[in-house]
Amino acid sequence: MQIKLDDLSGGEVITLLREHLADMYATSPPESVHALDVDALKASNICFFSAWQGNGLAGCVAIKALDSQLAELTSMRTAAAFRGEGAANMPC
Repeated sequence: MQIKLDDLSGGEVITLLREHLADMYATSPPESVHALDVDALKASNICFFSAWQGNGLAGCVAIKALDSQLAELTSMRTAAAFRGEGAANMPC
């Protein structure tokens, strides 16, 4: 698996993030949806990573700096084709 810093310009990544947001709104109460859209993920305090297995997008995650010592993981998503395959457990 290859994990890379992503600039959020690729169609596969944008599609996965749209799927993520749609799923969050469909399955969570509105006040519990904390997922970020593509524009919000481009903020200067966020680093966005995509994970690839061969040519397939396996998933993504963003790290949002809250201050000089704290950060949060956000927008974590495993692509449907990789769910149940152990993608989240693979060594980097």
